[in-house]
Parts: sequence; C-alpha cells; structure tokens
Amino acid sequence: MKLAYWMYAGPAHIGTLRVASSFKNVHAIMHAPIGDDYFNVMRSMLERERDFTPVTTSVVDRHVLARGSQERVVDNITRKDREEHPDLIVLTPTCTSSILQEDLENFVERAQLDAKGDVLLADVNHYRVNELQAADRTLDQIVQFYINKARKKGDLVEAKSEKPSVNIIGMSTLGFHNQHDCTELKRLMADLGIEVNEVIPEGASVHNLKRLPRAWFNLVPYRELGMMAGEYLQKEFGTPMVDITPMGVVETARCIRKIQQVLNAQGADVDYEDFIDQQTRFVSQAAWFSRSIDCQNLTGKKAVVFGDNTHAAAMTKILAREMGIHVVWAGTYCKHDADWFREQVSEYCDEVLVTDDHGAIGDAIAKAEPSAIFGTQMERHVGKRLDIPCGVIAAPIHVQNFPIGYKPFLGYEGTNQCVDLVYNSFTLGMEDHLLEIFGGHDTKEVITKGISADSDMGWTKEGQAELNKIPGFVRGKVKRNTEKFARDRGIDKITVEVLYAAKEAVGA
Repeated sequence: MKLAYWMYAGPAHIGTLRVASSFKNVHAIMHAPIGDDYFNVMRSMLERERDFTPVTTSVVDRHVLARGSQERVVDNITRKDREEHPDLIVLTPTCTSSILQEDLENFVERAQLDAKGDVLLADVNHYRVNELQAADRTLDQIVQFYINKARKKGDLVEAKSEKPSVNIIGMSTLGFHNQHDCTELKRLMADLGIEVNEVIPEGASVHNLKRLPRAWFNLVPYRELGMMAGEYLQKEFGTPMVDITPMGVVETARCIRKIQQVLNAQGADVDYEDFIDQQTRFVSQAAWFSRSIDCQNLTGKKAVVFGDNTHAAAMTKILAREMGIHVVWAGTYCKHDADWFREQVSEYCDEVLVTDDHGAIGDAIAKAEPSAIFGTQMERHVGKRLDIPCGVIAAPIHVQNFPIGYKPFLGYEGTNQCVDLVYNSFTLGMEDHLLEIFGGHDTKEVITKGISADSDMGWTKEGQAELNKIPGFVRGKVKRNTEKFARDRGIDKITVEVLYAAKEAVGA
C-alpha cells in the first residue's frame, strides 16, 4: 500500500457512489469511518445540487468494532428504506469493511427481508480496482440486476422501437462536463433523426432499465464508464455498441458514419454525409479555424497531453491531426486500459506515458518544456510552477470545471469549445512580451521553481533578479539550463556570473 496525497482516480467506493447517486430515487449506504464520507460534500459542492446527495454513511466506530457491524448496517438500510422509499439501496464495500472481513452479502439478505425496495451489494473488490473501474462494474451490475428481474416478471421490453433509437450510456455525476456533453449528444441524435431511448445512469429510473433492449444501438462515448454495460447488452440482446468518442471534427464524423452503418445494417436507409459536410464546413468553426492564420501561428508548437483515456486520446488526435501541433508525449493514468490508449495515440505523438505517479508526470513536463499542457488539475498546478499554460481536459477537476454556461466537449459545438481551449492555452511570444512591458505578470517568483526533484540549486539574490529580467516564455528553460550547467561543474550557488557563463556555454 502506498500513501499518496494526490490520486488521479479515487478509491473504488467513490465510483460506486457516483453511479448510485446518478440514478433517480436510488440511495447508497457506505459502511466506513467518519471522514470517508467526503463524497457528499464533494458532490453537493461541485455539481451545485439543489437536493441532498442520496448517500448515507453507516459509521464504523468503537461500538461497532466491539459488537460487530451487522445490526448497525441492517438497521441503516431498513431505516432509509422506510424514510426515503427508494427504488434501490446500494451497499458499497470500503477498505474498512474489507479489513474487518465483514459478510456484507449476508447483511443485504437480512435487510431485504424487511425492505420494500430492492437492496443490492456492489460487487467490487476495493483493493483491486479504482474509482473508474468500480463505477463501470456497478453500472453493469445494476443493469443486469433489473434486466434479470424484468425477465423473471415477464415485463422485459425486447421489441425494437419503430424508429431508430439509442441508449446513451455513461453520463454520471462528477463526470467531466458530462451534463453538457449529454445535452449536445441529444441534440446531435435529434439532428440525425434518432430517438433517445434511455440515458444512464444520470437522471435515469431503475424501473426503465427493462426498456434498454428496445434501442437500435448503444452509444458509449467514454471509455471509463459504460463499456461493461454496453458489452453486456450487445452480448445479451445483440444491440450494437458505438464506442467512438465524438470529440473533434474527424472523430465526430467517424462516430456519425459508424452510427449510419449500424442503422442501415438493421434496415434503416439513412445517409448522413450531407449533414457531416454541412456541420463541418459551416456550423462547426473548428475546420475553418484550422486553416486560418491564427491557427498557423500554432503549427509546430510543442504540447503534452495527460488525462483519462477518453479525453487524452481525443485531445492528442485533435492537436496533431487537426491543428498541426507537435505532441511531444501523450499519457494516461488509466493503467488498466493502457493497450487501447497506446493503440489510439502512438502515431500522433513521439512518446506514450502510462502512469499514475504525478511526480513522474511533473518531471516529464519539465523535461519536455512544452508551449502548453493539456491535462488534469494536477498538471495545471504543475504548469503554474513552470509558467506553462494548461488547458484542463479531464478529471481530476474542481469547481471551475463545472461551468454553469454551456460548454460541451463532444459533438460539433464541442469542437468549437476544444479549439477555444487549445488556442487560449498557448501563450504566444507577443502576448508575453506585452505583459513584460505593461506589467500584470504575477508569476515571476513562482515560475522560477522547477517541478523536477533534481531542481535543488540555490540562487543568489542578484542571480535571481537577473533571471527575472528574462522574458517569461523562455525563463523556465534558461533556469533549467543554468542549473544543469552549475550542477555539472559542482557549483552549488548560482550567481549572475554563473548565469552568463551558462548562457555562453550553450551559445545563447
């Protein structure tokens, strides 16, 4: 076990709670010590929810440890069933319940005897999977539970809808711009003449899961959530799954063409080529911008990309293929799905990194010295220390990444948002020069701190002042070159003279 103060993907129970609290009238019970219930605060703050988060903590305290947990957990389940009347109560394991080796399945069976609603134990091994894997498994488990329940009752809806229809799978609470993406996908489906059958889990009723088989296909836009449920529905009912993320002009067109293929294979007669052409040339501004003089200013500039699989892969393709930007390396923290990521991005970047070590990513950024970073909030903090602008493209995120205004990343409106994010994330030389002349650069002291563990050199007051005279967009590079020069020569204090000597040594 490793103690960490930054995690890209949280513990498993967070994933289960995200899925459970996304459904309507579903309550989650977490058996854990006080302190593990931060999910409630996090969700209510980030999602700006008007209603209380439907999660209850069954607290593990000294009394529970002395007498056992069963009565406490069963009482909490039956009490919430009586007070809230939920359709489903999900009991999630935690590291504490795993350490105590509690028989949670038995707790659920006992509670089910008295509860009027359904009670389900999330089948997740807390020590083997992370937040993303647990969310995917929990959604799949709930879908299978209600499909099987409907089959036993004889009210499973298996007949396909009269018109082409789709299930959008994977929209959840605390997802990166998920609500806006969902709205954009609904608009896109309406434009294509496709009815939306169900959206799960966000805002869905578990009673409607029996209607999932009536859709003509399932759209799973995110690798992290929905793949297992999509694969189950494909295997069980033969419902095709479209798992191409419609992010960027090229991938959005590829997704629509895949939908066209899937629908026509089932007897529809649709042709979306005119729609793709119209959207690409006249509605989306991304294709026009990529040929403009402004975008040409970005051609060849260096960038690095890091995040979850879905957004990091999509952004790498947009930068390299649509905007002519040199992606030095692209990385993901989704180690469980690393093969897919490598396959997707290898031809669009120089190097692929797969790690959840934020320190290693910070050092890789410092070494690459890119003009811009596209990553999570952690990479944004790294960028602030190195004076490298960063556009946030994936979770982990904080409140500023839950905008009230409409900012999808998917679909044709999403292409415009991506272009704006990319262009505004690069600090061009003239902009930085003007900041130096007219003031307003508030990061002079901070940006001289290197992110790498190797950056441990001391600077004299005069040397620091001379360094601060160098324009900000190259200051970080000069600092690191000077420190390397000093370290190679055994110099432990950098003066003005050392700074000039290093400058001469590299011919600058």
